[in-house]
Amino acid sequence: MAEDIQTKIKNYQTAPFDSRFPNQNQTRNCWQNYLDFHRCEKAMTAKGGDVSVCEWYRRVYKSLCPISWGTLTTCRSSQARNQIRTTVLT
Repeated sequence: MAEDIQTKIKNYQTAPFDSRFPNQNQTRNCWQNYLDFHRCEKAMTAKGGDVSVCEWYRRVYKSLCPISWGTLTTCRSSQARNQIRTTVLT
């Protein structure tokens, strides 16, 4: 058990610096990576490709977005996405 935790800590990586979002507030960075993940996932599914290449975007948005925004992972309806987009981008 302790070895498992030590391995996870050793291999833990957070989101790298993105020059498009130089400010301390990373809300837009979170949102952009969320969108990029779903765009990548949709494109790779349409092509019949391996969706695992999109996992980088998922890891980054999971790292940047607050836990209370857990609804981001389940928002598929356009109304819910528009509500979150309005909240994030204002």
